[in-house]
Amino acid sequence: MRKLSLKELNRVSPKEFKEQKKAPIIIVLDNVRSALNVGSAFRTADAFALEKIYLCGITATPPHREILKTAIGATESMDWEYQKEVGETLQQLKAEGYTLLAVEQVDERTYLQDFKADKTKKYALILGNEVKGVSEEAIALTDQCLEVPQYGTKHSLNVSVCLGVVTWELFRQLKF
Repeated sequence: MRKLSLKELNRVSPKEFKEQKKAPIIIVLDNVRSALNVGSAFRTADAFALEKIYLCGITATPPHREILKTAIGATESMDWEYQKEVGETLQQLKAEGYTLLAVEQVDERTYLQDFKADKTKKYALILGNEVKGVSEEAIALTDQCLEVPQYGTKHSLNVSVCLGVVTWELFRQLKF
């Protein structure tokens, strides 16, 4: 066994990426305070060829040193937009036919392993602030809340880790 070289990975160029078909998933970051988490979201969105990222509220926007540090160029390949109000963003996405999925711990949640994606639908994944989580305003507009079950002493995963886990599961169900 040997590691593959970058050339052997046969990755598309940023131009080819912009033109390729995307997975029907959008990421919405609701007041995410860490620019490092934002950069990781860009990198995850690029890895799974997602449609777009919306950065809302206090969420940092490119170019920002910490975003660029973790995104490693994904800010150039990914479509993104800043919108001050998460509620307006979610209403717009709902009007465009997206199913809104908040990743949050609520009383009426669906555990990630029990969620069944519909291949005919488009999804928007909403992740929230590192301390306060997804805003009440956003939760009120969502169609469903997903929760990643956890069995340790901490009550949450890091935003970027949680985003990677949930994105992979949704992508896996829609693509395979």
